[in-house]
Amino acid sequence: MEHHPNLVVVQVYGTRPEADLAKSVLASAGIDAITTADTAGGMREHLAWSGAGFQVLVREDNAKEARELLATADEADSSQSQEEDPSKP
Repeated sequence: MEHHPNLVVVQVYGTRPEADLAKSVLASAGIDAITTADTAGGMREHLAWSGAGFQVLVREDNAKEARELLATADEADSSQSQEEDPSKP
C-alpha cells in the first residue's frame, strides 16, 4: 500500500492571484503546492475572500520550508512596496 502524505495549510491569502503567486514561489523552489478556496465551484469568488480565504497547501514534510519561503517572499514584497511609496508604513 502506498503512503500518501498529509496536506497542510501553510498560508492563507485574501485573493486568488496572491495565492497563485505563492504557489509559484513554492514551485520555483521545487515544492509541490495546491490552492483551494470555497468559491461555490468558481461561481462566487467573494465567498473565499469573505470567509476562509484562498489556502495554499503543501505536503506535511515540506511545510516548514514552505512557510519560510513564503515569509521571505512576503517580507521582500513589503520592502519593495515601501521603496515604491515611502509614505506607506
